[in-house]
Amino acid sequence: MYLYNGSKIMQKKIVVLTGAGMSADSGVKTFRDAGGLWEGHDVMEVASPYGFASNPSLVLDFYNQRRRQLLEVAPNPGHKMLAELERHFKVTIITQNIDDLHERAGSSHILHLHGELLKVRSTGDKTLILDWKKDLNLGDTCSKGYQLRPHIVWFGEEVPLLSEAAQITATADILIIIGTSMQVYPAASLLYYAKPQIPVYFIDPKPNINESDFENLTIIEATAAKGVPTLVADLVRKEF
Repeated sequence: MYLYNGSKIMQKKIVVLTGAGMSADSGVKTFRDAGGLWEGHDVMEVASPYGFASNPSLVLDFYNQRRRQLLEVAPNPGHKMLAELERHFKVTIITQNIDDLHERAGSSHILHLHGELLKVRSTGDKTLILDWKKDLNLGDTCSKGYQLRPHIVWFGEEVPLLSEAAQITATADILIIIGTSMQVYPAASLLYYAKPQIPVYFIDPKPNINESDFENLTIIEATAAKGVPTLVADLVRKEF
């Protein structure tokens, strides 16, 4: 869809916020259970600077297992239909997920708020980031001799792309939220950067918000694999 603004014709912008539920239908585990444990570990043991300093081997093994699993799964219909949406709208995906399933599905504009599992970075120079698909072990170092670590934003660390994500959200003509509770900050704050009165769609099998909570909110009570294709078809039909 295109919007007319003075002398310019502009493509309508859709911003998509995705969380763990986006990739659950691909078989990617959400890690954190009702007791706050990740695969039997306290999150601070495997997802914090303190945990890495205390037991780096445990942390590296935890992410090695996640990385191996990621290489065995594939994008689900939800991922694929978000890529299809680019044929009709200008789409940017802001994801809390550390997998690469959006990329593999064909989406072009993706911001990984919490890092990427298939990348590692230097512990001595955070700007030195490498692609990485194999296991990461103690003794694996960057070109400057520093130990490599997962390129993940851990608990207690700054979310460096949050400001960029907020700026992107503020440009949205339509906002879609998929598979995230939007209760974990700072990512949850992004919703409030959206322009007032734009359409907001929330896709989740167990939504924790009501349509009365926000103006122009539509809830689709479904998984990403089922809900996203339905919404994409509806958006394209309405706009074209």
